[in-house]
Amino acid sequence: MNTLNDVLKHLAADIDEIAGIVENLDDEAWQTPTPAAGWTVADQIAHLTFVFNLARTAAAEPQAFQAITAAAAGNFDGAVNAALAQFKAFPPRELVARFRALGQASIDALAAVPAGQVVPWLVNPLPPVVLGCAGIMEVFAHGQDITDALGVRREPTDRLGNIADFAWLTRDFGYESHGLTPPAEPFRFLLTAPSGEVWSVGPEDAAETIQGPAHDFALLVTRRRHRDDLALTATGPAGEQWLSIAQAYRGPAGEGRKPGQFADAGQ
Repeated sequence: MNTLNDVLKHLAADIDEIAGIVENLDDEAWQTPTPAAGWTVADQIAHLTFVFNLARTAAAEPQAFQAITAAAAGNFDGAVNAALAQFKAFPPRELVARFRALGQASIDALAAVPAGQVVPWLVNPLPPVVLGCAGIMEVFAHGQDITDALGVRREPTDRLGNIADFAWLTRDFGYESHGLTPPAEPFRFLLTAPSGEVWSVGPEDAAETIQGPAHDFALLVTRRRHRDDLALTATGPAGEQWLSIAQAYRGPAGEGRKPGQFADAGQ
């Protein structure tokens, strides 16, 4: 896994990329439906802004964060939706400004966490570097929904390595969301970066290996493309099953995407 400094630099670059895509949209374009049912471009940015605000609070004001999560216990989805509505209420230019500002505030807060300390989060406390990778995963996933809606193509970068690392740590989320028992042994991911470098994540002697382009892998674990549209292979039956249930986020898998839904499946 990259250092915290590198991860936060990559997160800042991803935030800047998505902000640059949406900041000059007119009001009508902000209401463009995305492939996530019921979510517009504005909803996607509002959600990311909420996530950054939550991460900033967790890192900088852990007691306030714990109070927020305690108050939302039993109806966390309702709390998320209320926050989403709050951020979505801002005019587009102000929403983008808050997206940038709270994104940077979350980065600054994670950078300031003393070495060796963890940050409280929704289920378990996380090291700042892992929470930073989670932020990169979120920006990639919701950014993909936005670019799909607007017909924009993002050029993949080697910042995707952070998603590969995070997906290895969260491999079991897909099993959990389907009520399945995860395999006892870890997988190995062997992924080709956009630069052409080959990344190996996990033990070299793992019995199960997932192999293919890193960009396809990121699209798989964020469930932004169907596995049939991606050039990923598995060496064993457990890995083959995982390709159909993989997700790098906790909770319900959601509808995902249909085979052939996008003209350029690797977009």
